[in-house]
Amino acid sequence: MRMEQRGHKQRQERGSVVGFVLVVLWWSAASAQLRYSISEEVKGGTAVGNIAKDLGIDKSILKERKYRIVRSDTDPLFDVNQNDGVLYVTRKIDREDVCAQSSRCVINIKTVLENPLEVHYVEVEIMDINDHSPVFSDEDVILEISESALPGARFQLKPAQDPDSGPFSVQHYKLSQNDHFRLEIKDKRNDIKIPILVVQKPLDRETALSHTLILTALDEGKPPKFGNMKILIHVLDINDNAPVFSQKEYTVTLNENVPQGTTVIKVNATDLDQGSNGEVVYSFSNSVSPNILNQFDINSLTGDITVKGVINYEDKDEYEIEIQASDKGFAPLTTEKSVIIKIIDMNDNSPEIEVTSFSSSIPEDSRPGTTVALISVNDLDSGHNGKVICSLKEDVPFSLSPALKDKTFSLVTKSSLDREKKSHYNLIITAKDAGEPPLSSVKIISVVVSDVNDNSPEFLLSPYTFYVTEGNNAGSLLFSVTASDRDENENAHISYRIVRKGSENNELTSFLNINSETGDIMALKSFDFETLKTFRFQVVASDSGTPSLSSNVTVNVFILDQNDNAPVILYPVSSNGSAEGVEEIPRNVNAGHLVTKVRAYDADIGYNGWLLFSLQEVTDHSLFGLDRYTGQIRTLRSFTETDEAEHKLLILVKDNGNVSLSATATVIVKLVEPKEAFAASDVKSAAKDDEDNNVTFYLMITLGSVSVLFIISIIVLIAMQCSKSPDYTSKYLQETNYDGTLCHSIQYRSGDKRYMLVGPRMSIGSTIVPGSHANTLVLPDRRRTSEEVGHSLVACFSSHRTCPSTDSHMCSAILL
Repeated sequence: MRMEQRGHKQRQERGSVVGFVLVVLWWSAASAQLRYSISEEVKGGTAVGNIAKDLGIDKSILKERKYRIVRSDTDPLFDVNQNDGVLYVTRKIDREDVCAQSSRCVINIKTVLENPLEVHYVEVEIMDINDHSPVFSDEDVILEISESALPGARFQLKPAQDPDSGPFSVQHYKLSQNDHFRLEIKDKRNDIKIPILVVQKPLDRETALSHTLILTALDEGKPPKFGNMKILIHVLDINDNAPVFSQKEYTVTLNENVPQGTTVIKVNATDLDQGSNGEVVYSFSNSVSPNILNQFDINSLTGDITVKGVINYEDKDEYEIEIQASDKGFAPLTTEKSVIIKIIDMNDNSPEIEVTSFSSSIPEDSRPGTTVALISVNDLDSGHNGKVICSLKEDVPFSLSPALKDKTFSLVTKSSLDREKKSHYNLIITAKDAGEPPLSSVKIISVVVSDVNDNSPEFLLSPYTFYVTEGNNAGSLLFSVTASDRDENENAHISYRIVRKGSENNELTSFLNINSETGDIMALKSFDFETLKTFRFQVVASDSGTPSLSSNVTVNVFILDQNDNAPVILYPVSSNGSAEGVEEIPRNVNAGHLVTKVRAYDADIGYNGWLLFSLQEVTDHSLFGLDRYTGQIRTLRSFTETDEAEHKLLILVKDNGNVSLSATATVIVKLVEPKEAFAASDVKSAAKDDEDNNVTFYLMITLGSVSVLFIISIIVLIAMQCSKSPDYTSKYLQETNYDGTLCHSIQYRSGDKRYMLVGPRMSIGSTIVPGSHANTLVLPDRRRTSEEVGHSLVACFSSHRTCPSTDSHMCSAILL
């Protein structure tokens, strides 16, 4: 950019050169004269004018005629080109060197052509440019003027010099702005101007010891150039002044709690007098209070005010101290001044938390926004240091809400409370100010959530299932139900009762009693499995809250069979009811002949009802044998003539209970001759036919009843299944040891009879003991030609259509 500006400036200069060239032509037969003008300071080689062209001389003859400039000096300013006749500058021309300060600078040049001789005169006027600034001979001038000098006093100054001429020489003088002096110009010949300094206003040394002025000389160039001269005027003084403080008032800020000895401010007073009259000492004025004297001190020589005591913003935030400055003159002059010290508050006080109103307990059903406590916060600091922000730590269902009054907060609930989840809160309230660094304080408020009866009692199980052994003692504890309530105190105090009205087993529940405090359930009578196998009832648990809340639970009770029934002999039975019978058989029967069959019945079921037969007494063990499962008595060998005619057999029938119960039957076997046996056999056959007919009749009635009961049971079970929820039925009659196996049957033959044993599935290695109760059915003998076909179907029903091992009484066998 600068290079472009320079090039542009050079182009302007060249243009100006061309513009300033003036050609004046005089010609005659032997000579001619030309006149050119050119600015000073042009570069060497700059063309002044084309002499050959201006004179009308052919350029081609210039060399031939030895065209040249006649030189009178060794360092010419101009030369002519013999090729084209152009007059040009040989070096840079300084007008001030060539013509000094002449008003007009003209260079005369004589050019010559030979053969024939021709002389031409050329005048070149060097035009002045403003290339010099005015310059003073002395840059600094010192004048001493007494303060008693009167206005109008004149002091002539040396003029400035400028080598340029005309308007580019010194044309004006200018004096810097001041109140005490003015400038006058005296014009002399040769355009010389003399500056004169004139006192305009009386001088006062106490006001100003000296004055500094700037005198500026300017020319009329565009832009003008100038030169400066500094004038230092010393004012001579007299002693007539008191000390003067450097400031009209002193105001300073001071942080509180600064250490003792800290400099607060340095006051300064000056006395314009000299010697002892100008020496100043400092002190507190007589009006300063003792409190200030205890807090601050002043240095009498330097004027430093320092801290002497403890500065506390909270005690006082501003001090105004009167100080005085005195000189050491014979009659001291004194000046007083006030120093105002403003104390800056530092963050040196932590916020204080005060709980003005507080409810230590709040109900758990309180709505969000319920006020728990009113909290006020105070900070002795001011400004940002006194602004306090309160907050709660941890995620708690409480919040702080600003109150209408400043620095007051309300502790309120922000969400629902639940005592059962959390009954006690230690609320940590933090108050933090906005100082740097911030200070904080902590307050812990303990809030207890009081209980409301909002939880119903809950039973540990639902439903309850209990197994009670039959034959329990009336009034003894059967079992217990337990409920809990998550509330506390009276709201958690539970009482129990049995639902009696509207109960399906209303008559049965009247024999049950429950302890209202403990939930212990007792029966007022003994249960008999053979009479009652299962029942259910409901228990209600209620708390003591207001209003009271309650819940109920279903209790399922299953009666477990005990071996409490001894076997009953059905055959043989005598006319007087005793288990005795007489059997007559021919003496000539073979081994294996069926003598008779002992029949027995046990009211118990399962293992307790499975019967075993054994011979306790017999006259000859080699003659008779007893099937331990069927009770059949058969001959073991043929009779001989030596065998007695009458034999007594004592048969023991016992069940398979843990504590076995038993019964005995006596069978007397008489040996008769074949003819008597046939007659007796006819009579017995008739009696037996009657007996078989009766048995068949009773069996048909029993099977019909079982079928009807079976159909009714199916309908009832379907209805119960539809009316009950899946959750309840899935829990009913569940046993942890049950493997899901249905009941099974075992068929076996003994003599001319077939038997089917119905019971629960037994593990491998268990003993099967057949009885004569519902577990054992005697099947009639059905034969077709030479093979026997039998088909049995066993179905087992319960509330889940399964047969647990402990509830084999729910099984039934049906002969198809």
